[in-house]
Parts: sequence; structure tokens; C-alpha cells
Amino acid sequence: MTISAALVKELRDRTGTGMMECKKALVETKGDIDAAIELMRKLGQAKAAKKSSRIAAEGVICLKNNLDTSTIVMLEVNSETDFVAKDENFRNFAEDVANCLLNGNAETIEALLAKPLNPPEPNTVQQALEELITKLGENLKVRRFKKVQAQTGILFSYIHGTRIGVVVEVEGGDATLGRDLAMHIAASNPTYMTKEDVSQEAIAKEREIAMAQAKTEAENDPTISKKPPHVIQMIRDKKVEGRVGKFISEVTLMMQPFVKDPKITVGGLLKQHNAKVIQFQRLEVGEGIEKKKEDFAAEVAAQAGGL
Repeated sequence: MTISAALVKELRDRTGTGMMECKKALVETKGDIDAAIELMRKLGQAKAAKKSSRIAAEGVICLKNNLDTSTIVMLEVNSETDFVAKDENFRNFAEDVANCLLNGNAETIEALLAKPLNPPEPNTVQQALEELITKLGENLKVRRFKKVQAQTGILFSYIHGTRIGVVVEVEGGDATLGRDLAMHIAASNPTYMTKEDVSQEAIAKEREIAMAQAKTEAENDPTISKKPPHVIQMIRDKKVEGRVGKFISEVTLMMQPFVKDPKITVGGLLKQHNAKVIQFQRLEVGEGIEKKKEDFAAEVAAQAGGL
């Protein structure tokens, strides 16, 4: 049968899929547009599975809060390229998922993917994700989220562009302090609250690295290597302790120099304001994902092969 251009256009408008794929689906379903949509969804799920092995390390961080800011959610959704991360459809999907997370009770990614994206519409987050993968032609991931609820203080948030998000709970102080702390955490990326929170495993690993560095430096520095063994050991031990101490101060929020005034630490700033940080969370796009390195020709070939 003949498939009209108007019918192909209608299917394209409803699905966002390419003209040739729309026409092929309509031919296979003898012009039944609803059947064509169902067929394309099934094909889209197959395409989504095929693309799922590709590395998605770009994307966005979304922040959403309830009316009284007692709960803030922070969500990371990944794409393969920065180009798709800027796409309006991708951004809207990420915003919708963040709203779904804020208004629901999902505690895991699996539970979130099974939730209806925009109730009362039945489509789940997973179904919407698969449809978007088909439309945009990239592997997309709803990777992780944090749902932060206020305990005894006030929640403050900060988002740097669309790539870094922070939520911090502060007891005492004022709104300016809260915003400044959120911006500091975004910039300085602390891992721990206090030095007591730093894991012994992390300290042992850093000490091992520092000992190896100090040994090499002592062996290669004539002003040290000519000294008596016990003096060399003292110099090495001092270097090791200094480097371990520096590591702890770099990864600990309370010991970090405050970004707006490096002469004081964050702990000192809080003391000035008679305030304390109760908790904080920070997400950065692609954090911990190892990007695959390919030349441009190989990347184009890989993309073409996945279509």
C-alpha cells in the first residue's frame, strides 16, 4: 500500500524518530499508526539494549526541592556526548525524573526506573528512557541520586552549571553562610567532614605513597643521602607525616582553607558564626566513570555500527 507523506510526518512528530524508520514501520503495519508506534517501541527497546554497552560519561545534575526546602533531591543522568547533554529533550527528561524522585519514595535506581514518570500517565521512567535512547541515538543512564532530608538545620543547595551539584545542611549562621558553604564544597570537593572521619585504609594508602616518594627523594638528593642513616630516616619520617597531614587537610571539609578567604579554615569560619555542618552531599557528572579514548574516525565508526 502507499504510505502518505502526511502519515509519515504525523508518526515522526509523535515519536521523534527519523523519516525512513517511520515509513518502514508504517509499511510493516499497513498504515496503522498506533501499531507502528508499538512496533517502533519494541524496536527501540532492542536498540536501547544494543547501545547500553557504550560509555555514558557526560550528562547533567538536576536539583529539586519541596516547598519548605526540608527535602532536596540531586540526580545524575548521563549521555555519551556533551552535545546530547545539552539537548532540550534530554534536559526535560532529567528534570521530569528529578521531580518523580522528589515526589516518590524510591530508594534505589531500580525502584526509580519502575516508577511512572508523569502520573497518571502509565509510562515508567525506564520506558521513557528507552524511547529517548531511540530518539537521540545514544546510550543514556539514570546513574545515581541523593535524597537529602533536613535533620536539625536548614538545607542549602548549589549547582555549578549543570555538572556539579551540592546539598549541605547547616545549623546556625545565616543564608549567606549556607550558600557560601555549598559553593565551597562544589569547588573544593571534600570527601570527609572531620579528620576523625578519614578511613584508616585511605590514610594507610597515602602513607605508603608518601614513604615511597620520601625514599626516592632521599636517595636522589646528595645533601640527604650523605647524612648518617638515622638522620636520613628522621628526614624521611618528617616528610611522610607532612604529606599525610596535607592529604587529610585536603579531603576534610573542616580543615580545608575556605575558598573565599583561604586564611581561615571552614572549621574556623563555622566557629566565627557559631554554626555547624550537619551533613553534605556532592555529585559531579561522570565522577568515577572511566571514559573510553578513541580517535575521531574510530568514534564515528563505532557510532555508525551502533545504529
